[in-house]
Amino acid sequence: MPQMVMPLFPHGTTHINNLLAFSCEEGTVTYFNGSMPLFSHRETDVASFHMIIAQFYLNGHVKQADLCRAFGVTAISVKRAVKLHREQGVKGFFVPRKGRGPAVLTPSVMTQAQGLLDGGAASEAVADQLGIKRDTLGKAVRAGRLHVAKKKTVPPSPKKTLGTAQERSSARQ
Repeated sequence: MPQMVMPLFPHGTTHINNLLAFSCEEGTVTYFNGSMPLFSHRETDVASFHMIIAQFYLNGHVKQADLCRAFGVTAISVKRAVKLHREQGVKGFFVPRKGRGPAVLTPSVMTQAQGLLDGGAASEAVADQLGIKRDTLGKAVRAGRLHVAKKKTVPPSPKKTLGTAQERSSARQ
């Protein structure tokens, strides 16, 4: 007849349920089944954290409520991790996210716009000529990706003052 083993967890661990616990020491999170360590990762490694909680849930070791209580995470974050694990497996947690990239201001459009701006064209005229929104071009200028050439200011010419009424009347004639 098999003998039951009483789970003895190392000192300082936080219980997830009666079979699993974790501890965080010196920036490393370690998960335990009794006194045996199962997995460890850096405290800042969110992808590994999501991967291990999804594995614990999918293998039937914990309930969603246990994970939410022990780690203070939301139920939807556990569900998303489980869905990702089911659809893509472990590698899905470590794939770099796909970003959108510049949809309108491609490098070629940026060089055209900068050339027109350097030529002294107004930013509104440049946007209209290139077929992009004026706000998009304005945001690129404010972000420093494009720069507008400073307008040269011509100092005002000094006005000639005519002193006396006689000089003014003679100037009119």
